[in-house]
Amino acid sequence: MRTLLFALLIFLLSCTTKKETIQNPNLISFTVQNTFPHDKQAFTQGLVIHQGQLYESTGQENSWIGIVDIKTGVAEKKVTLDKEYFGEGITILNNKVYQLTWENKKGFVYDLATFEKLKEFEYKTEGWGLTHDNHQLILSDGTASIYFLDTTSFAVKKKIEVSYQGQPVKALNELEYIEGYLYANIWRTNWIAKIDPATGEVAGFLDLSKLTQQTQLLNPEADVLNGIAWHEGTKSMLVTGKNWPYIYVLKMKDTFQ
Repeated sequence: MRTLLFALLIFLLSCTTKKETIQNPNLISFTVQNTFPHDKQAFTQGLVIHQGQLYESTGQENSWIGIVDIKTGVAEKKVTLDKEYFGEGITILNNKVYQLTWENKKGFVYDLATFEKLKEFEYKTEGWGLTHDNHQLILSDGTASIYFLDTTSFAVKKKIEVSYQGQPVKALNELEYIEGYLYANIWRTNWIAKIDPATGEVAGFLDLSKLTQQTQLLNPEADVLNGIAWHEGTKSMLVTGKNWPYIYVLKMKDTFQ
């Protein structure tokens, strides 16, 4: 029996994600400072902290935006989309919540206080991740491209192509703007890329393989790593994934591995 359990453990660890293809990655050092519960039913697409409060958006049927109780992981749902929409990333700027949808090429703007829908907007690509730099919305579409949008007209003001050592970094997903850099989940990997928004060059990567392996053991139904939020007060990063049982609090170091 022990032999069987050990074999199962090794199998699960080997099947957590596909192998990454990034060669000679510059790895950012970090430590895990804390963990909080996360709703295993939440297919996480966006994660953001605003004024100390954690907000989350999800995809699949009954996609929603909610305010998360960090102690329980349970979200008080504020918006539930019609079934025709697959919810994606969110961000909060100027007392408004901006939300993307996946293939409909349509986004929504809500009043932060009431979650009343204020307007809709359109974009020409798929919608994946969303953040802002205090001036513009920043959107990913699952490729190596990042788009900077005007917050009023939603017109594309700038576009960058993300690369590392001359090679495109594709499948960019959830986004977070942190102290002058963009951080992006790379879909179906254990990597988070730190991106220079001026050039698109990746300065380094966080490798969260160990967290993914731990998560798969805790919940074999867990999906990919996705969700980045920045807590300015403690200078810490919160990360989770789709159907993950935990949110992990990371402290990044100024050194590389």
